Amino acid sequence: MRTHKLVPLIVLSLVAAFLTVAQGPARAAGTLLSQGRPTTASSQETGDTAAGNATDGNPGTRWSSQFADPQWLRVDLGATATITSVTLEWEAAYGTAYEIQTSADGTTWTRVHATAQGAGGTETLTVSGTGRYVRLYGTARSGGYGYSLWEFQVYGTTGTTPADPYTTIWQDTFDGTTLNTADWLVRTGTSYPGGAAQWGTGSVETASSANVALDGAGKLTIRAVRDGAGAWTSGRIETTRDDFAPLPGTLTRFSAVIKQPDVANALGYWPGFRATGAAFRGNYTNWPGIGETDIMTDVNGRGQLAQTLHCGTAPDGPCAEYTGRSSGFASCTGCKTGYHEYAQVIDRTKTDEEIRFYLDGRQTWVVRESQAGVTAWRAAVQHGFFLRLDLAIGGSLPNAVAGRTTPTADTTSGGVLSVDSVSVARATGGTPAPMTDPPLPTGPSVVKVTGTQGNWRLQVNGGNYQVKGLTYGPPQAAADGYMRDLASMGVNTIRTWGVDDANTPTLLDRAARQGIKVIVGHWLNQGADYVNDTAYMSSVKTEIVNRVNALKSHPGVLMWDVGNEVILTMQDHGLSAAEVEARRVGYAKFVNQVAQAIHAADPNHPVTSTDAYTGAWPYYKQYAPDLDLLAVNSYGAIGNVYNDWVAGGYTKPYIVTEAGPAGEWEVPDDVNGVPAEPTDLQKRDGYTNSWNTIAAHPTVALGATEFHYGLENDFGGVWLNTFTGGWRRHGYYSLMRAYTGQQPANTPPEITAMTVPTSVPAGGNLTVSVDATDPQGDLIRYHLMYSDKHITGGTGLTNVTFTENGSGGFTAKAPDRLGVWKVYVYAFDGHGNVGIEQKSVRVTPPVAPGPNLARGKPVTASSYQPTGTNGPQLPAYAVDGDYGTRWASEWTGTAWLQADLGSVQPIRRVQLAWEAAYATAYRVETSPDGTSWTPLYATASGDGGFDDLAVTGSGRYVRVTGTARATSYGYSLWELGVY
Repeated sequence: MRTHKLVPLIVLSLVAAFLTVAQGPARAAGTLLSQGRPTTASSQETGDTAAGNATDGNPGTRWSSQFADPQWLRVDLGATATITSVTLEWEAAYGTAYEIQTSADGTTWTRVHATAQGAGGTETLTVSGTGRYVRLYGTARSGGYGYSLWEFQVYGTTGTTPADPYTTIWQDTFDGTTLNTADWLVRTGTSYPGGAAQWGTGSVETASSANVALDGAGKLTIRAVRDGAGAWTSGRIETTRDDFAPLPGTLTRFSAVIKQPDVANALGYWPGFRATGAAFRGNYTNWPGIGETDIMTDVNGRGQLAQTLHCGTAPDGPCAEYTGRSSGFASCTGCKTGYHEYAQVIDRTKTDEEIRFYLDGRQTWVVRESQAGVTAWRAAVQHGFFLRLDLAIGGSLPNAVAGRTTPTADTTSGGVLSVDSVSVARATGGTPAPMTDPPLPTGPSVVKVTGTQGNWRLQVNGGNYQVKGLTYGPPQAAADGYMRDLASMGVNTIRTWGVDDANTPTLLDRAARQGIKVIVGHWLNQGADYVNDTAYMSSVKTEIVNRVNALKSHPGVLMWDVGNEVILTMQDHGLSAAEVEARRVGYAKFVNQVAQAIHAADPNHPVTSTDAYTGAWPYYKQYAPDLDLLAVNSYGAIGNVYNDWVAGGYTKPYIVTEAGPAGEWEVPDDVNGVPAEPTDLQKRDGYTNSWNTIAAHPTVALGATEFHYGLENDFGGVWLNTFTGGWRRHGYYSLMRAYTGQQPANTPPEITAMTVPTSVPAGGNLTVSVDATDPQGDLIRYHLMYSDKHITGGTGLTNVTFTENGSGGFTAKAPDRLGVWKVYVYAFDGHGNVGIEQKSVRVTPPVAPGPNLARGKPVTASSYQPTGTNGPQLPAYAVDGDYGTRWASEWTGTAWLQADLGSVQPIRRVQLAWEAAYATAYRVETSPDGTSWTPLYATASGDGGFDDLAVTGSGRYVRVTGTARATSYGYSLWELGVY
């Protein structure tokens, strides 16, 4: 076996770096520490000038950056070292101003050398100090190119590394030229025996042993190849052993040193390093209950990393399948150009067992037993595992992240997942008592509103009870995965909007076990006619009473909440003012009837009804006297609620059933004319203010269920969720402080500033920057997303293709569609927390490269849609220079648009501004006479938006022919530009 493999980084202990510049002769002192170590950079000029070239010991290879300032190159020495000198062997593109910096953690940097008079050539710098990471940080270049180094050499001596507590129990370093089939199973075909087709993921590759090999230099290679017919083959291998079990009282580590595939177009690539429960073998249909972890996965060549626990049932379940309990995709700098260690540790030395994930020894994610529930955790974790390495092509995850079907005809063949080593190790610790489910309290609770005017209390079983709550969003059947987390926040109450007959009993029981009670909502249609539709009212009242009878004995019930925001939204259904008023009165009367019926069925729990503003309270005061207390949803206006209660002369207390930072409907517009969303830290403070305002009147305001404990990672989920995507936000910790009075041990990164331009050309480069720090000094990894909500009304987010430039700077491809977009920056800390900041940006038409030869010229088409928002969708609209008008064809599979330029012209560029009905396959042709046509451009992987095509040709006529549609509609272009 070779002994020069990369050292597992997870076991190395770090100390702070305190370095000072030492003056002395220019010489390389000490041992060369940087050669072959993981090296990353802010950017690279081409695929051949990767960061690792600067530390490979080869004077004929180099790193070079993009042509911008600042840029950086960083080497990870693997352990704390005493650094004595740094040698820079510059190519012609050198830095005239730069710093040498060091860091203990790769986040906080100390300057050890600085110059504004760099001379290029070979520079040897004498320094003195200690650190694990060493970085060149360039701020000024010698010319118009970037920074370029043949070699970046760091000299010194390694410090004392603590003894490794882990004992290796299995490993493979892939020596030789033949895979050891005693250790590995090579899977072939497109499924497991009797398992789901396409490996259960929708991937399109056929696994083949021919795609798995050892390179003779100590690396396993799994290569993805597309044949001439477009069919893909790749590789999938698993350890023969499936008894890698995390034993009680131990820490079990699975790790691999891997270089992700690096190809020009990786759309559809899906590399993975995973651990799967042994019980999967021979069954192949019991995923995800048997447990699987994604220790390393990326998709589409994004240069990111996501790590995940899959467990429970799918879809949904306690692990939120099919997504799983996931870190989300975030930065993995240099992971396509160099080898990095990906690891997980299953820690069974704690009562609340956990799986921690790592990248190069830095924690990147954690999942705990309390987040999955005892039953699901034991089934998913407490058994043997086998390890798997694969390079899938296409499938559910690449498609979801790309927002389209992958791979495409343009996806590059031949990408390699390269693996340096795989190991399993174990360390011993204490064996605590296992986590168990608390017993279910016996019997129903008796809940009463007691007291006198202005001096009320809510009492549960005779004891005072202040509602400290959150609205609840995850699936009710999955409650076991969330109740312990809520309880740890100090939450004693959750609120739902409706009853799920099959799963609300489970929710109530799981909540009660953790000391949490539920405000059970009963949904009432917001558009119903509560004056005349007696059939609906009779039916829904019977339904509610039946549900009350079914649920009232559950100890988790706190009260019943009938309806949500019906009185306010009555105005949203196109009714006259008189009809709105009549229906509001009718609704309040009906609510009173329902309250009477509930009281008759269940005298032990109060009844309330929620609306969106205190303007609904006069209706309840006059027409619903049988309600036990009032309720309101109030965000930015929370400061008015108590005053409105006093001014209205109300004789019942209230609870706030939704609250939080100011909502979209309450804030002014920003510079782009869309609602100015509060910053992440303003939202944090908004939750604190909301609770303090409510709690200031405890004998009238009996508590609140703040909004929202939801998993949605969308427009509204970023604005108002405390648990977006399953990650803890600042609002989560604001409420934890409010409800428990305790300071959390670890909180999200804090983004104190975010900068984007006001506008950006469609498809151009968008520069984004944030100032982000982590209060505990944790590693911050980033992700970017877009929202087109202010264009389409849709709330979903799309993943952004971007380059991380270092120090919180990013360069992203701007959206192709015109209008105002939101840009989101996610800052993950590896401990389950995320900071999210956002800004709007207006996407404008790209700058024309010259006069548009097609502008205003005669245009014909195969067809056009005879009706639309401005009448017929005529061909001429595609060349009128107005991005508010468009040509649209009839709904046919093939359609064309043809422009007559008037004379034969040289053509160097064609721009297509697609509407939502775009072509996934189309061709552009030219003709001198409108009869004989010459191909100019063709694609089978169109993705809509703006297509800016560099072409070479000439002709009088230019024709665009769509041959495959993205929608069931036809083809539609805002503009056709010919240059």
